[in-house]
Amino acid sequence: MAVANIRRPSCTVRDVTEPDTVLVPFDELPRLPGSGLRHSWQVHGPGDQLGTLNRLTADVVAAAVTAVRTGERIGVSLPLGLPDPSFFGRQAPKHTIFAMWPGAWDDRLDGFYLQASSQWDGLRHISSGPDGFYGGWQGSPDSDPGPLGIQHWARRGIVGRGVLADLTVTGHDPFETRAFTVADVEAVLREQGSSLRFGDILCVRTGWADRYLMLDGPGRRELAARLEDPLGYRCAGLSGSEEMSRFLWDSGVAAVTSDNPAVEVVPVDPEAGSLHQRLIPCLGFAIGELFDFAALAAACRRERRYEFLFVSVPLNLEGGIGSPANAVAVL
Repeated sequence: MAVANIRRPSCTVRDVTEPDTVLVPFDELPRLPGSGLRHSWQVHGPGDQLGTLNRLTADVVAAAVTAVRTGERIGVSLPLGLPDPSFFGRQAPKHTIFAMWPGAWDDRLDGFYLQASSQWDGLRHISSGPDGFYGGWQGSPDSDPGPLGIQHWARRGIVGRGVLADLTVTGHDPFETRAFTVADVEAVLREQGSSLRFGDILCVRTGWADRYLMLDGPGRRELAARLEDPLGYRCAGLSGSEEMSRFLWDSGVAAVTSDNPAVEVVPVDPEAGSLHQRLIPCLGFAIGELFDFAALAAACRRERRYEFLFVSVPLNLEGGIGSPANAVAVL
């Protein structure tokens, strides 16, 4: 698979005066003393708040605009009220509409869980145990809203060239355990005629959201009951292996999103490891979950191209752990 705009320096930490398209190879990254996982905490300098979103440079975004040909816009977020019932002990938001005065109305959401629907996991979502959060931050997310909050992502948005990897062509059951390997992803991209370049936003379609939306009310309630436990269900997703981390880092992608609840396969294979633990606290990856790629996939098949402009604006919430996706693909 072709990977563009990546120069491979011999040093472990890049010179911060060099362009952001300089990428330290995964195998040259140091390992954390606690987890033993490779980390990128020094790649973008002390106090970095963006992680892999640093790859969305002005030049990368300007080049991404050239992916727009027809101007067709496709929302890739589920409605805020879905899944319903919500997963992992969260609640569906309660929408209240009320009159401000005659002829003028207002509304509010109560019980609004920011990661209940299509959403981004921010850099405060998971720590690397004793090593701390991304960059080594050891603070408390509930009392120090500045470091690693979702507001840092919101100020520039998440805008770049999206590439859909439509893994549904493998014919798997998305509600069963299937760990997609690097070879699986590369084969699908090759079959589509797609390649990844520096700063891309990789959109992984497993078919999970499609299957969920086909469930009736009892089926959704039964699934939500199983998802009270974050590990009490099964879904197809990316392998949690070091090989997958290496692929995502070395390919230069700025973010990885999926239509399933975890991006990675569930349950996690202890021998492979957790992609969440590898990507978020160690490599500073932006991860998006529960996206809806069905309409986008249909349009990509029709247009015979799987690249598009991806636009997402997280909530500008100081200290936010995550955010609704608010995402659209522009073909």
